[in-house]
Amino acid sequence: MIYNEIHQLRDTGFSNSAIAKKLKISRNRVIDYGNMTPDDFCEFVLSLQNRSKKLDPYHEEIVGWLKEHPDLTGAQIFDWLEERLGVSAIAENTVRNYVNELREIYHIPKQAEERTFSAVPELPMGQQIQVDFGQKKVLTTDGTFKRLYFIGFVLAHSRFKYVEFLDRPFRASDLIHMHENAFRHFGGMSREIVYDQDRLLMVSENSGDLIMTAEFTKYQQTRKFKVYLCRKSDPQSKGKIEQVIKYVKYNFVKNRTFANLIDWQDACMKWLKRTGNYKVHHNIKKRPFEVHALEKEHLQKVSGTYIFEKVFTSSITRDVGPDNVIRFDANRYSVPRGTYRKGAPNIVYVQSDGAYLYIRLQQHGEVLAKHPLATGKGELISEESHRERNTIKRDLLIEQIQEQLTDTKMADWLIEQLTERYPRHLIDQLKVVQSVIANYPDFVDEALHELKRLKLSSANDLRDIASSLEIQQQKNLSKVGTINEKYKDLVAPERTADIYLSVLQGGEQR
Repeated sequence: MIYNEIHQLRDTGFSNSAIAKKLKISRNRVIDYGNMTPDDFCEFVLSLQNRSKKLDPYHEEIVGWLKEHPDLTGAQIFDWLEERLGVSAIAENTVRNYVNELREIYHIPKQAEERTFSAVPELPMGQQIQVDFGQKKVLTTDGTFKRLYFIGFVLAHSRFKYVEFLDRPFRASDLIHMHENAFRHFGGMSREIVYDQDRLLMVSENSGDLIMTAEFTKYQQTRKFKVYLCRKSDPQSKGKIEQVIKYVKYNFVKNRTFANLIDWQDACMKWLKRTGNYKVHHNIKKRPFEVHALEKEHLQKVSGTYIFEKVFTSSITRDVGPDNVIRFDANRYSVPRGTYRKGAPNIVYVQSDGAYLYIRLQQHGEVLAKHPLATGKGELISEESHRERNTIKRDLLIEQIQEQLTDTKMADWLIEQLTERYPRHLIDQLKVVQSVIANYPDFVDEALHELKRLKLSSANDLRDIASSLEIQQQKNLSKVGTINEKYKDLVAPERTADIYLSVLQGGEQR
């Protein structure tokens, strides 16, 4: 059934991802089944029926888990097999494939827990504009693919829309220009504007106290509109604009060929007039352009022209990843190790002069990193010093261990072994050695010799050996204590000196 449905949906025009989502199966399976002829699929099914599988002995347990928890993933079942049944030496991919086959045989689709939403009351005219960003890869006239970036605006009451595209990532100056264009298109601005937590707008949420970028703060204070930033994972707060982003992607952009940005933007404006703002909206049951004609009177007038001279290009911001790398113009650039901090905003400011890329922690602060601009795409531009580990802490630990261990030769041997075997986790291993010295001071030297005799070279092994030696000593002391306890009430008789003299002279003992 799955095989037939995949081919029917493919013939209808569904993509592999759409088929996988609709049938609740993996995209890889859609591709594999889609490439099989009916004869190939019959042979595949027969091979599945005839061959035994590593997980067949656990068939009943896995089926039981799936029936009880239909939303279980293959990764979870892989973990449960090891935890509950002690199954090892089986690859996770093998478990995943086996689980997918069981779902198909027993008709157990994967059921994800769905969030429940409630309808948001309609807002009054002129109250709110919602804004969001999108991007999509499109086919160009020369046969290649290009990623386009766009911003969408929608009046929350009338659903009247404005969309603008770029062929590169947005900058703060682009965002402000496009706000001005949208206000002209709408004939005014709303009292409040709703945004997602985007790096072009906000540096940090700061527990509710919003810290916005300098350029956008200046613009917002000039235009005097209220900013509302959605919480993370809170799509219902800006559901209207999210629908617009999807509408643009799958109605205007899909299957359209890109020649140049001017023609593309012109086609988008014609699409808005012809379709986006003309067709009857499924919720309000009215045409957005007709409702906009009434709402326009309730919008605040935008006076004058905003001056852009003070919008600095240096304020382009980028996120620092856990690998201490930023992305800029389809390439990656390194920053010093330790720049990324868990729980921190991890925002840096970047500026390019055409030859070099400058990275700063503060907008006008000292240069954190300077790299020559990459000539291609997909490159990693890295500086050697950025990859160096913190040697001060490592050297201090080594020095302390050498002082704490009495046998200097054995200490040097241990450090040499750990350095060779654990170059990336040497500091962690040294910390374990220090804990062994602190917790087992009477046994660490013996444990170290035993570690070398057994040809082991892990700090964890050293800890285990020292712990075993301590336990063994406690057992020996316990046995000695038991013998003494047995005779604790016995008292040696007191004898006079005459008795000992008599014994020495050969007399009878009385």
